[in-house]
Amino acid sequence: MPSLKSRLASTLLPVAVLMVAMASIQSGASLAKSLFPEVGAQGTTTLRLIFAAIMLTLILRPWRTRISAGSLWPLVMYGLALGGMNLLFYMSLRSIPLGIAVALEFTGPLAVALFASRRPIDFLWIGLASLGLWLLLPLGKSEGHLDLTGMAYALGAGVCWAAYILYGQRAGNDHGMQGAALGVLIAALFVAPIGIAHAGSDLLRTELLPVALSVALLSTAIPYTLEMIALTRLPAQTFGTLMSIEPAFGALSGLIFLGEHLSLLQWLAICCIILASVGCTATATPNQPAKPLVPAD
Repeated sequence: MPSLKSRLASTLLPVAVLMVAMASIQSGASLAKSLFPEVGAQGTTTLRLIFAAIMLTLILRPWRTRISAGSLWPLVMYGLALGGMNLLFYMSLRSIPLGIAVALEFTGPLAVALFASRRPIDFLWIGLASLGLWLLLPLGKSEGHLDLTGMAYALGAGVCWAAYILYGQRAGNDHGMQGAALGVLIAALFVAPIGIAHAGSDLLRTELLPVALSVALLSTAIPYTLEMIALTRLPAQTFGTLMSIEPAFGALSGLIFLGEHLSLLQWLAICCIILASVGCTATATPNQPAKPLVPAD
């Protein structure tokens, strides 16, 4: 019979791995923001997706999978959703803090989880999420005033995340892990013309490549690997509950790396959205999504 120490280690290790993964994703987003003055959010998204596509293609070798006519459409939609989610999320970071952008984006998977539910308890989570959104609305000219356009971009990223979940499940069933590589490749092809039109030859500046490579590693390669490790060692419901605190990681990353200070109301709004996501995951029935899935921002 395993000792208490070994049982604690087997439980705490995957939790720690997941925490590192979330910190890696949000650190990558903070680093990506440093590229905005050079190539804009559009160019930064392009560089991140191109490097991520190269990494995942070399690791997963997606050319080994066969794509049938029936599986092509979900795969294309998965890639477009992934590209749109990345682009809109980075566009939102130009004018709103990282933690708030992550919280607003989280409304996408939360909506997917709640859409088919009709239980009374789920209206509590809907109410909490709605309260969080209402608290973030830029009502008046206060210190915590937020840009409406930036909020719209973040909510648009949430819509894309919802589509990413719906089509990603089908793509994963059809192609397994190779579907992730194919999706990122499609996303890169979709976003690249937008980034090239915006940044042009600046995308080829060699001094930017180490930063772009670091963003791809922190935001894609490292967290995807760590989250896969955590997924194999944690119940899906526990995984989803822990993932729900990611907006807090975003807020802390923005504070530490970008000096983004949030007002008390904004912290309260983030907490409401986190609680709604945690509650939705913790009370999910077996036939409901038990986790918001791995984020790709």
